[in-house]
Amino acid sequence: MSRLGGGSLLLAWQLKGKHVLIVGGGDVASGRIESVLAADARVTLISPSSGLHTLTKSFLNGPYNITYHDRLFGGIEDLAGVDLVLTAIDDVAQSRVICALCRELKIPVNVADIPESCDFYFGSQIRDGPLQIMISTNGNSPKLANIIRKKVEQSLPEHAGDAITRVGELRVKLKERAPGVGGAIGKRRMRWMIDVCTSWEMEELALLDDQMIRRLLDDGWEKNAVPSPGELEARSSRQAYDVKSNLTAPGIFVTTLGFVAGATCAGLFLLARRP
Repeated sequence: MSRLGGGSLLLAWQLKGKHVLIVGGGDVASGRIESVLAADARVTLISPSSGLHTLTKSFLNGPYNITYHDRLFGGIEDLAGVDLVLTAIDDVAQSRVICALCRELKIPVNVADIPESCDFYFGSQIRDGPLQIMISTNGNSPKLANIIRKKVEQSLPEHAGDAITRVGELRVKLKERAPGVGGAIGKRRMRWMIDVCTSWEMEELALLDDQMIRRLLDDGWEKNAVPSPGELEARSSRQAYDVKSNLTAPGIFVTTLGFVAGATCAGLFLLARRP
């Protein structure tokens, strides 16, 4: 086991609806904007229009929750009601001033290219639907973080994002069917979900739909078992056959009875016409 210490606490920070101030509009700032918009943050951007990157302009012209001020940072009044600050400007002295103000107000801040002025770092990220993976070098080598990210991304199984989405839907349906927090029911839910995720292949999980989820809960959770995808399909086929048989059998009987009755009537008619 490696020695503890010297690392960062990696968190999935929930920024939905939080107010994020970004100072700067260049290349680095455009990446920061993209990251916080992906987390559903409410963004205020302060930067002279002359320094806006093409991607930054596209965000400003798009359907995003961004308030834009075409000017330089104005001082402590720009920090009112702000939950998070990101600076990406070439003015090192101004960046340090903004950092000092943020720390005075207890606002988390990240200053691009000045690690000692950062309360947190931006790592190299992988995103596939709900799946997010961050590679961090703790500010030592962003380029190596990017190289490692590409290697990790190549090793991920296909359809991982879709599989996670479907498993999330299954988990919601399971909680609706077996509600409760903690205790025996919580442990059973956790154990069953673990068994499903380890028994099914990633591609199979990605193909789960509403009907399969319902059958998995009926034939699996309710019976304390984890049927395979093949078993679910086989049971579904048998059920469909039984339903079809029930629907068609009376029809065959009625058709046959109609044929016999028609033949009988025709015979009686012909006999009645004989001299």
